[in-house]
Amino acid sequence: GSPIPVGIDVQVESIDSISEVDMDFTMTLYLRHYWKDERLSFRSNKNKSMTFDGRLIKKIWVPDVFFVHSKRSFIHDTTVENVMLRVYPDGNVLFSLRITVSAMCFMDFSRFPLDTQNCSLELESYAYNEDDLMLYWKHGNKSLSTDEHISLSQFFIEEFSASSGLAFYSSTGWYNRLFINFALRRHIFFFVLQSYFPAMLMVMLSWVSFWIDRRAVPARVSLGITTVLTMSTIMTGVSASMPQVSYIKAVDVYLWISFLFVFLSVIEYAAVNYLTTIEERKQLKKRGKASGMYSIDAVQAMAFDGCFHDTDVEMDLTAFSDRCEENETRARAASVSNVDTTRIKRKRSLKGNVGKIILQNNHVIDTYSRIIFPSVYIVFNLFYWGLYI
Repeated sequence: GSPIPVGIDVQVESIDSISEVDMDFTMTLYLRHYWKDERLSFRSNKNKSMTFDGRLIKKIWVPDVFFVHSKRSFIHDTTVENVMLRVYPDGNVLFSLRITVSAMCFMDFSRFPLDTQNCSLELESYAYNEDDLMLYWKHGNKSLSTDEHISLSQFFIEEFSASSGLAFYSSTGWYNRLFINFALRRHIFFFVLQSYFPAMLMVMLSWVSFWIDRRAVPARVSLGITTVLTMSTIMTGVSASMPQVSYIKAVDVYLWISFLFVFLSVIEYAAVNYLTTIEERKQLKKRGKASGMYSIDAVQAMAFDGCFHDTDVEMDLTAFSDRCEENETRARAASVSNVDTTRIKRKRSLKGNVGKIILQNNHVIDTYSRIIFPSVYIVFNLFYWGLYI
């Protein structure tokens, strides 16, 4: 004859856990079946219905509903098996079970931890296709009810909904399938405290090296290495609690960009130290040449200006000292004028040539880093939170 209509009514008692690593969820629910079997009808003027336990289930026909994509499921049996069968005089049957089921949830972590996951629990007859058995929601959208106190530590349950559809198998045909859909929005505050805020602090801590003297090599190097290792620890901790997916997650973008900022602060000091070393070598070479020229000029001056001669032993010492003082005064004045001229030329050459300033003066690199690093990081944060929120 025609397919047997079996109505389904579900009351969700709790959602026990959501596992990102295994991509599944565990739910405890009351599953109720409604159908009519005229063979179980009885005449009675006193009893509105008759209730039985699980011992009668093995002796009558019941729908073979199973959970699609389920990993584990069991019927509660404390203190007795949580199964109830209620038969009405006209042959209508109510079959109720208390079940805990763990089922797959195909999650997308591309926006993790700013994501919303849509999961579903699917019910279907295992043996009877649509020609033999027709599954439907007993009361439409009101067939799915939930406990008011359902809550999760990391998720906020946005909605529960019921839907239906058909599933096709090439060997056995079409089957009626019912869906229990629910949307889970993740609480972000936990990840802000555990991942985002520590990453921000590490990035800002790496900027402290820009205010430390470039000659304090142990201080700046140890600070840079410490922040790099701390960022690596944060990234490892986040990855350990997540499945090994093949795409990039939102938290990966943030942590890797933060790690890049910390790494660049170390590279910045390496550049400063390298340019400082080159500059000191140039200064040493210039000082060496200048000291050699000064000694030669002094000897020549002593030889040709009449201040001292090996043959002039009986010359007047007073006149000699006066001439020496005059020559020293002239030399100082000439050196001061040369220094002023050099400064003026340097100021003129530096105007409009910022690139050479940065390459030649390491103080300017630190000065620019104090401005560029925080500015770029703030822009990145604004773009990141605006994109994902």
